[in-house]
Amino acid sequence: MSARTKARKRALDILFSADVRGDELAVTLAAAATRAANEPSREASWLYARDIVDGIIDNRDEIDEQITTHSRDWKLERMPAVDRALLRIGTWEILFNDEVPTAVAIDEAVELAKELSTEDSGAFVHGVLARIARAS
Repeated sequence: MSARTKARKRALDILFSADVRGDELAVTLAAAATRAANEPSREASWLYARDIVDGIIDNRDEIDEQITTHSRDWKLERMPAVDRALLRIGTWEILFNDEVPTAVAIDEAVELAKELSTEDSGAFVHGVLARIARAS
């Protein structure tokens, strides 16, 4: 598993945890940073995970607007928390990270959705992110 794949999983954990607990994302990120400081062997994945979460914090309104616009009759709050987090990660990578090819951002989000969410989540995440990519 690549360092970026591990980083996406770490970012997903942070986003999911903040969402489920109702905590501010910045607070959850700070707690994760404290834990990461004690894990120097995982620094490579931590740095990109932090970039993802910081990017989502900085661009949350635009990211959520894109997801809402392209999710076809699904309100953000009705989506499973894992799907919502994966869509935020994928949308950030598509719109704000030129280092990640769009196809990679979509594929990584879809694979995590298949592994960690509902039976239909992979197709749902793929459809939303593909529409966002086409529109950008």
